[in-house]
Amino acid sequence: MLPSAKSLEGKPVPKVTFKTRTHGQWKDVTTDELFQGQTVVVFALPGAYTPTCSGTHLPRYKELANLFRANGVNEIVCLAVNDAFVMNEWQKDQGADNLRMIPDGNGEFAAGMGLLVDKSEVGFGKRSWRYSMLVKNGVIEKMFIEPEKEGDPLEVSDAETMIKYINPKAVVPEPVLIFSKPGCPYCARAKALLESRGVIYDEISLGKHITSSTLQAVSGSRTWPQVFIGGRLIGSADDLEAHFAAHKAV
Repeated sequence: MLPSAKSLEGKPVPKVTFKTRTHGQWKDVTTDELFQGQTVVVFALPGAYTPTCSGTHLPRYKELANLFRANGVNEIVCLAVNDAFVMNEWQKDQGADNLRMIPDGNGEFAAGMGLLVDKSEVGFGKRSWRYSMLVKNGVIEKMFIEPEKEGDPLEVSDAETMIKYINPKAVVPEPVLIFSKPGCPYCARAKALLESRGVIYDEISLGKHITSSTLQAVSGSRTWPQVFIGGRLIGSADDLEAHFAAHKAV
């Protein structure tokens, strides 16, 4: 049986040394280095590249990273029972440079939390249960642990739940997507507009099975770029500029 969230709150995080890789070199990182004197959000998950972790859990923490930092969080840590090579490659694949990827390769941290579970039935061996926590100066202030049920639940350890705990009045930005093509100056302008406002976006580029017909089927236009915010079509770089002028922020 997993520990309750309440039973972990108010306790220090386990003392562990993580084996990480930086610039092609091994680097030991201790929990003291990660947490002492810092406000840290941790989200732990069963494994890199797995569907819920790659499709939902990590991407939303990446998208809300600026909002967390604006609300006093120094570091956002993604933790999994994977080795450093896997975690680094997953970070590249996800474009998640604004997150700290920590490999708990031997499962020592997960075990110290009481959240190391046996997933041998799906060939994973020992893995971390999915959870998130807010850690201040090495002490757990708030825990969100997913319920013990079939499948791979993601109900309480998501980024929105955590930011709403930190600041109930926080305005969560809507997801942003841009259809672009290489060498397009209007696309570059639209991306520069988004980046100048600190907006984190996903990009779908011409090629990789994306054609002008794809663009027209989705947006109704064959001109590049086309920007979507919160599922709504904004349109071209000019349309995006007008949107920002009218709303001041996404």
